[in-house]
Amino acid sequence: MIRIANGQGFWGDSLEAPVHLVRRGPLDYLTLDYLAEVTMSILQKQRARDPKTGYARDFVDLIARVLPDLKERRVCVIANAGGVNPKACCEAVLETARRQGIDVRVAMVRGDDIMDRLDDFLKRGVELNNMETGEPLSAIRDQVRSANAYLGAFPVAEALGRGAEIVVTGRVADPCLALAPMIHEFRWERGDWDKLSAGIIAGHTIECGAQSTGGNCQVDWETIPDMADIGYPIVEAEPDGSFVITKHAGTGGRVNLDTVKEQLLYELGDPREYITPDCLANFTSIQLAQVGPDRVRFSGIKGRAATSFYKVSISYSAGYKAIGSLVYAWPDAYKKARAAEKILRQRLDRLGLRFDHIRVEFLGANACHGIAAAEPTSAAEPLLNEVVLRFGVRGENRAAIERFTREIPPLALNGPPVVSGLGSGRPQVEEIIAYWPALLAKREVQPEVTVWPSES
Repeated sequence: MIRIANGQGFWGDSLEAPVHLVRRGPLDYLTLDYLAEVTMSILQKQRARDPKTGYARDFVDLIARVLPDLKERRVCVIANAGGVNPKACCEAVLETARRQGIDVRVAMVRGDDIMDRLDDFLKRGVELNNMETGEPLSAIRDQVRSANAYLGAFPVAEALGRGAEIVVTGRVADPCLALAPMIHEFRWERGDWDKLSAGIIAGHTIECGAQSTGGNCQVDWETIPDMADIGYPIVEAEPDGSFVITKHAGTGGRVNLDTVKEQLLYELGDPREYITPDCLANFTSIQLAQVGPDRVRFSGIKGRAATSFYKVSISYSAGYKAIGSLVYAWPDAYKKARAAEKILRQRLDRLGLRFDHIRVEFLGANACHGIAAAEPTSAAEPLLNEVVLRFGVRGENRAAIERFTREIPPLALNGPPVVSGLGSGRPQVEEIIAYWPALLAKREVQPEVTVWPSES
């Protein structure tokens, strides 16, 4: 049995969780999932400004904190912190280790970044059509900011097999970070579909960090103990594909059937065909059992052969947006906010400003539920002590968006009586990064593993 924990559900998750996972109990592998679709475009922008960046720098700081513990406890780390520049990330980790006088074997997995190959693909007739709309990539080629294929677990397992203690990757499918050590330790092979699917489901269950140990849980959330010290999830994996989800003893949170079921439904399409680079996992085959306090056992998992394609995540510039807000208080909070919206629309119209889309929300008056919620009645109006008017516009014309931002602050003094509208300053114009999902034949991508110090 091996223990695999995940200490980051996204870039910006708890800085302390990975440290606690390493120091507060037995562990064999620590995975860290930093990348979301929009993250890749952010990192690409950073690398464009400075070729030495383009990776999750928080990861290097973390390694500096825990490297002695990792070596002493023999814990291997697998992280997709490499972003669009895994080599620079590896070099920063090696430099950190050098400064501490610690020898560590670091591996890089890359090959996912296909940004520089897009024109060649299009020239050869590889259209990279949008999976949702069918449009060819050529329609937005000039706006593309990043393009990465979701690699699978086998290159990561190869890195472990070559002695890596820290594995840094670019874009690898999230659950594959946890599947890789199972492939390595248990000698699973391509074609062991049920076992690979079990590993994928294990990785999926822990990929969002504490979301499977009671965080963000809808069921009995008020009774979940000590969320201030919530434990992050650990997979106790076995060679036959069965596994237990648990957490370190003495930590807060909860692991039970409810918490793991909520996470299992996260980003789930067809539960019979959860498509990953390494297999198609069948979530309807999962057998769950509570086998002890904070221990849920998974068994009976089935799967099928992988497809011949990688999914590709492409980000592209899709115009600009700006969002401003004003706070209105009792009495007549909602009425004031609605009046301010009307005034703002009239002023924008008189200025001749046109936008692709305008979005208005009244926070405090059922904004989260939109048209599904009833309009506040006159009887309910006295109960609305404060309402936030949130007014946003988007479009291709940056100048028009910029002009809009100058119409929000004046409403504080030349509109209905307001509590606050200037605390956060004038709204900022932001570039909109949109998502373009596509498929690419696996034969077009060659994952590459490099290990430092170089092997003799």
